[in-house]
Amino acid sequence: MQEDFHYYATYCAACMAGYTHRESLDICYSAQLVDLCSRTFLTKIHGPLSAATTQLQLELMDAGSDIISLQDITRIWASFHFLPYDLYAVKKRCFRRYLNKYRLICDVNGDLVCNTVELAKDRSLQAVGLAMHVLADTWAHRYFAGTPSLVINNTNDFFYELLPEKDGYRERHITFRHRPTAPDNIEKGLYTGTVVQSGENSVMSLGHGRAGHLPDYCFMRYKYMPAWDDYNIRVKDNPSDYLNAFCQMIYAMKYLRGEYTGFEKGCYDTDAVRPWIDEITGILNKRQPDASDDWRALGEKLSGCSVPAFDIGRYQSEYIICPEKKKNETFLGKFINAALRQKSMVTHEIFRSGNILAGISIDFKENGFKGIKDYRELIEDIKSGKGND
Repeated sequence: MQEDFHYYATYCAACMAGYTHRESLDICYSAQLVDLCSRTFLTKIHGPLSAATTQLQLELMDAGSDIISLQDITRIWASFHFLPYDLYAVKKRCFRRYLNKYRLICDVNGDLVCNTVELAKDRSLQAVGLAMHVLADTWAHRYFAGTPSLVINNTNDFFYELLPEKDGYRERHITFRHRPTAPDNIEKGLYTGTVVQSGENSVMSLGHGRAGHLPDYCFMRYKYMPAWDDYNIRVKDNPSDYLNAFCQMIYAMKYLRGEYTGFEKGCYDTDAVRPWIDEITGILNKRQPDASDDWRALGEKLSGCSVPAFDIGRYQSEYIICPEKKKNETFLGKFINAALRQKSMVTHEIFRSGNILAGISIDFKENGFKGIKDYRELIEDIKSGKGND
């Protein structure tokens, strides 16, 4: 997903869930920041590098294909953008090395979605926004994995857009090209993707890189034949999936606000959306690369307040000049803590399943603290029984 959904649509969902204008802005800002909190960003603000929630292209270009580098990449992308659906999935006739990657394929309504939402309960608005990013991305990024894999994430010549026509759809072949500076040509079906590499572990085969931004467009409907599914045809209907993501975010945030006693998979708040359904489906089906203006207009109708554009520099000075002992009380400090919690949770669950692709996780209750120092404060937080960031 892109800024149009993670920032503006998340603002709309937060308003519908009952948050105030100010609270909704904090939530959607945090949701969008997940796509921008790289090690480059954290270096600039002198924050802990372990809190990185994304990697810039230049950072990925410097990454190796050794196991340590692959684990680092997987910790970030599986934790925040391609949440694994079933860490214990079974697939016949495959080696363990491939099975570990197969189990990292992202899909909706997995156990880790529940864990992600529960992790934000009774915590900061920044934690809520981060959780909404992760939840929403399971809908856009389903069928891809947050680890480099040619077998899992590659595309081939069988890739077709499904264009609405009368009572059905017509198929149009999609062409992927490697022209990073060229914008996608939606009308001609030309999309920029990464260059195919013969190596299984190339970063060019990370997530949906081979399919470019195509899965991030809310209007897109397509079908393709992934190798991981034995070349069976998979159909992806983004307008439907994005609507489900929107309704699930509302339900999740109502739970986080205390309206429900528990969060359950497969639940969507369609009642809150019903008065606005025509406008929302109109946005989702409109063939445009960026729907920010339309979502912003809807958000301002909902709250009656102006929604400012996202500004990555908005909270940097506050964090940089704040004394070290007080940094956790700043906006970015609360976001960083939420990021460390999410990455720690997902990494631990992957390792606990017997999969080392995200690295090793040590249970501090049994072995004491032996982790990266950036996480020491989280351990102290758990020991003290604190509920809020």
